[in-house]
Amino acid sequence: MQTAVMVGCGAMSEGWLRAIGDIGEGVSLVGFVDLDADLARRRAKQAGAVDAVTGTSLDEVLGRTRPDIVFDIVVPSARAHVVETAFAAGCDVLSEKPMAGSLAEARHLLNLRAAQGRLHGIVQNRRFLTGIRRAKAFLESGAIGEVAEIHCDFFLAPHFGGFREEMAHVLLHDMAIHTFDAARFVSGILPRRVVCLESNPRHSWYRAGASASALFECEGDITFGYRGSWCAEGGPTSWEAGWRIVCSKGTLLWDGNEGFRAEVPGKREGLLARMVPVDVPALAQPLPHQGHAGVIADFLEARLSGRAPLSDSRDNIHSLAMTLAAIDSAERGEFVSIET
Repeated sequence: MQTAVMVGCGAMSEGWLRAIGDIGEGVSLVGFVDLDADLARRRAKQAGAVDAVTGTSLDEVLGRTRPDIVFDIVVPSARAHVVETAFAAGCDVLSEKPMAGSLAEARHLLNLRAAQGRLHGIVQNRRFLTGIRRAKAFLESGAIGEVAEIHCDFFLAPHFGGFREEMAHVLLHDMAIHTFDAARFVSGILPRRVVCLESNPRHSWYRAGASASALFECEGDITFGYRGSWCAEGGPTSWEAGWRIVCSKGTLLWDGNEGFRAEVPGKREGLLARMVPVDVPALAQPLPHQGHAGVIADFLEARLSGRAPLSDSRDNIHSLAMTLAAIDSAERGEFVSIET
């Protein structure tokens, strides 16, 4: 049984507790840390961890529990300190995204991880959804040729309250990274530069950056376009975005979940060809766990097997680089190179 301390016991931690419950055996929560001591105690009680150590000091709780893993669910500005503290205590870390507030900070954490021989995973829970695995397998099969263009639309209107509504670049920094990472995972694109226009509509209840459009130029003359808004009432997409993936032999339309439509050209009639549907096969093997539960289960198995987790920080830095470059472009009003 692997042991873990949960640091950051706010609303998001409830989802983690549900995911850990879905996994069942494999990990035991031995400590809970939050700036609000009462909240840490409530999460321990909610988890049924009657013997867990709770407190406001991560150092103190780690010293008393000596866990294998730290589950890092803190606000992004506190992430680097939590990860550094956990590594110093000999713990592997599974963090919420983003992995860092800057590329310099991300590189520092990667160097620290390498020097101390630790694992560091980042929660990109879309990688553990049946739909995204199905889309990835279909594209890799070559049924509609090679990827040429990816177009993603994300339009929702969540009223979170709390820190998100006060963030700068809220859509790009807190949400678009999921779609950017999914695009990398599904298609294997290698983005090289980006231009981005960001706005905050007058009706927005966010402080800044609730809407954005970004165009990425990728290796192999592939383009990836993103349009999104977090204050778009009506006509919602899924949380996983709506996709059009244009390939050399056909097109895949995908709602981000289980809605698939693929077509290739058949007999031509004048200017246009009649489209012929192509089956998008179901996964040969169902995923044992999805979403957060999938990320956590994969991380636990990676620790036991010695392999890298699917959401390894050494890979995730590339998704972070896309996000930070888009933000930089929005601020500068020009194309920005993407470097890690």
